[in-house]
Amino acid sequence: MLLPKKVKFRKMHKGRGRNIRTATTKTEVSFGGYGLKALDPAWVTSRQIEAARRAITHLIKRGGKVWIRIFPDKPITNHGNESTMGGGKGGVDHYVAIVRPGTVMFEMDGVEESVAREAMRLAGHKLPMRTRFVIKQ
Repeated sequence: MLLPKKVKFRKMHKGRGRNIRTATTKTEVSFGGYGLKALDPAWVTSRQIEAARRAITHLIKRGGKVWIRIFPDKPITNHGNESTMGGGKGGVDHYVAIVRPGTVMFEMDGVEESVAREAMRLAGHKLPMRTRFVIKQ
């Protein structure tokens, strides 16, 4: 699974999800010929990224090349279920990538379009938002 090697600050504020703008970077297919674009805002965990990557590589059978354009760099903390108020913020539980609408998350090259379309469809089922298959212009 993906996680940062080193972070400047161990814990981060949650932030508020209001006024989610569309992405301004990573909006076009840059490295491969095909891509998977997010249509909704979401937090994508490192487990979900790994599950999508495995779905893609399983279908293409080592045939092409896959690029992952998102990285989980936001730490998410949690407390135990019955802990009392006070006692500080909980420990880091997992990491997420903040994905805005319009972000290209995965790219692929070296396979036919029908194979790439099916692989991206399977990967999209592993992710917590609606996705769209895109082709390099």
